[in-house]
Amino acid sequence: MAFDCDLFVIGGGSGGVRAARMAAATGARVQLAEESRMGGTCVIRGCVPKKLMVYASSFRELPGQARAYGWDIPDGNFDWPAFRTTLHTELDRLEGVYRKLLTGSGITIHDSRARLVDPHEVELADGRRISAKHILIATGGRPERPDVPGAAAGMVSDDIFNMDRLPASILIVGGGFIACEMAGILQGLGVKVTQFYRGAQILRGFDDEARGMVAEAMKAQGIDLRLGSNVAAIGPRGGFGAGMAAPVSEQAVAPAVGEGPFSVQSTTGTVCDVEAVLFATGRRPNTAGLGLEELGVKLGRRGEVVVDAYSQTAVPSVYAIGDVTNRVNLTPVAIREGMAFSRTVFEGVPTPVDHDLIPSAVFTQPELGTVGLTEEAAREAEPIEVYATSFRPMRTAFAGTQDRVLMKLIVSQATRRVLGCHIVAPEAGEMIQLAGIAVKMGATKEQFDQVCAVHPTMAEELVTMRNPVRKG
Repeated sequence: MAFDCDLFVIGGGSGGVRAARMAAATGARVQLAEESRMGGTCVIRGCVPKKLMVYASSFRELPGQARAYGWDIPDGNFDWPAFRTTLHTELDRLEGVYRKLLTGSGITIHDSRARLVDPHEVELADGRRISAKHILIATGGRPERPDVPGAAAGMVSDDIFNMDRLPASILIVGGGFIACEMAGILQGLGVKVTQFYRGAQILRGFDDEARGMVAEAMKAQGIDLRLGSNVAAIGPRGGFGAGMAAPVSEQAVAPAVGEGPFSVQSTTGTVCDVEAVLFATGRRPNTAGLGLEELGVKLGRRGEVVVDAYSQTAVPSVYAIGDVTNRVNLTPVAIREGMAFSRTVFEGVPTPVDHDLIPSAVFTQPELGTVGLTEEAAREAEPIEVYATSFRPMRTAFAGTQDRVLMKLIVSQATRRVLGCHIVAPEAGEMIQLAGIAVKMGATKEQFDQVCAVHPTMAEELVTMRNPVRKG
């Protein structure tokens, strides 16, 4: 059978674009459809704009620190419209770069939604059908709103970068990395932040000691972090009096996203008045309406595409990578999955995806960098030693602040391998990238100790901790 192309990619995010370009480099005929903006979640409404907002928010503390070092610098005011204009200009530029990379690789772009109608055929929004030998699903994920009265009026992470103005106050709902990052960003930009999380501690799944330190730092910055609390209902300001019940229908709430001010009733019975609400309560794989189940592609309980070690679905001609598979939802992982897919299918080199020992960072303030096992997970697996130190970093200690950092290594008693590394500190993301190389290589604690310290730095503590603080 003659196909219109060798590969059709649905989704123009980082994973889909990398897979498409690598396949095209082998001489394959490639087409790609994207219904929104090229670059996907990471470039347009995720990692990149988020990190730029982290940078913007961090300048708030710099004048005070600079004065401690002798600089005569006054405090300033943040101009959200000016920043947003520059931010969107940068995102436009990056989208243009992605388009040039695709067209320069000879890939045909369709600015359209696409769905599968056959194991070898997709249909675009205008009704055109295109046949392909292989189809790759790379549609990513989408943010969710909880099922509570008034939730439609709250923002999700996609909305943050398009606000006309900064609210004076905001309630952030959630305790994952998006919620905690946004709490630090908005607090740093001058917004009064309240954060609800239904669990006992934020950043579930991360090392307990590390996430506890992040939580304490957030509180010290002025974030009103309320654990064991969730949203029961959202209404217009003043809509809940003391002891009043939550509304039972959407008719009682503001009709449009972000049109506050709001009163928010919590599950603990308190009422919180804020100008805006942000839901950061999870993301769901973006598989709705793609025609997958009708063709026999298996989906998991959250709608994720079920794939094997080579990213192949139950339908042999259909593959999936990235967040839509809900394996490890990180941009570099999606890119690696795209590379492995191309090597397997178009280079004839079967390449399973390696999801072991992936470094990651949470861009709270301070940042949390992590690779490998948490203390809790390692302790369940085998006897371990824990090496940890917490101290005030030189830069901010000189300025009189009480900020603290954490350096922590989890070590196997039997093999002496470093099973996990956890850092809470400014620029922890930069440090964990390098520490991750050693952990991935299987370095032992003694090999860490053989490395001469770089002094004076925060990271030198990773190679100077001699005695374990506890064993188990």
